[in-house]
Amino acid sequence: MELVFLGTGAGIPAKERNVSSIALQLLEERSETWLFDCGEATQHQILHTSIRPRRIEKIFITHLHGDHIFGLPGLLGSRSFQGGETPLTIYGPTGLKEFVEVTMRVSRTHLRYPVNVVEVTNGTIFEDDQFRVEASLLAHGIPSYGYRIIEKDLPGTLLVDKLKQEGISPGPHFKKLKLGEIVNLSDGRVIDGKDYIGVPIPGRIITILGDTRFTEQSVTLANNADVLVHEATFSHEEAQLAHEYFHSSTVQAANIAKQANVEKLLLTHISSRYQKEDTLQLLEEAKQVFTNVEIAHDFSTYRVQRRGKNNS
Repeated sequence: MELVFLGTGAGIPAKERNVSSIALQLLEERSETWLFDCGEATQHQILHTSIRPRRIEKIFITHLHGDHIFGLPGLLGSRSFQGGETPLTIYGPTGLKEFVEVTMRVSRTHLRYPVNVVEVTNGTIFEDDQFRVEASLLAHGIPSYGYRIIEKDLPGTLLVDKLKQEGISPGPHFKKLKLGEIVNLSDGRVIDGKDYIGVPIPGRIITILGDTRFTEQSVTLANNADVLVHEATFSHEEAQLAHEYFHSSTVQAANIAKQANVEKLLLTHISSRYQKEDTLQLLEEAKQVFTNVEIAHDFSTYRVQRRGKNNS
């Protein structure tokens, strides 16, 4: 599970930062990529990574401002041209379905795969046996959502040492025991695999927020998350300007992380007014409130480890 930042700027493209897009690589978990926002030139940014458009199975749009969606029509077309045939689901606010349908129709783009557009409301918007995704409305000038991606707990490991202590040697029955099944041993014993499985392995939680003012909804979405991706469009000195434009400052984002007890905070959506040397100041502002924080840059990656493991 790895986050790849394809665009970390706010509003308009800049030399060092393209507009918003983040890929969540789930290659080990399900051989898929999920995309969060798709600003202008996202598909061009993808060319500089190992991401394959045909592996993108879900796209989550936080809100319908252009710097978050103008790259979507081109990416949908390219996915088709490059051999993508599997279904794609796009999640986002009301109006997203019309945007996709109109751009595809007017440009006469024919897709070789089915597209399902889900216009979200608060609550669970996707769930299967591996993941659950929750959405919640934030505080922006237009409807803007945050997403909480919850990996379900994994089964505990087979307690091999306990089995050996009870005189149960390795064999084909270990596979059944690991699945929690009942096994009949050759010596007549009947054992239940559930008695030989360790505690479940906690799943990871990632929270990715759209553009927003400081709001308690962000705290709820980020509660105990392993990673929180939060916008930091403005510096602390310009917190009032952030409020006027329905955005957040570095310190406000850090306060959300602190209140929510997250493990790691990654700041993105940085205004083009801040040059490369200014990011050190932005980082220091956030660190005064929440120490485990980084500012994301285009093409930076973050591997989401389970609690207790170091990030690589």
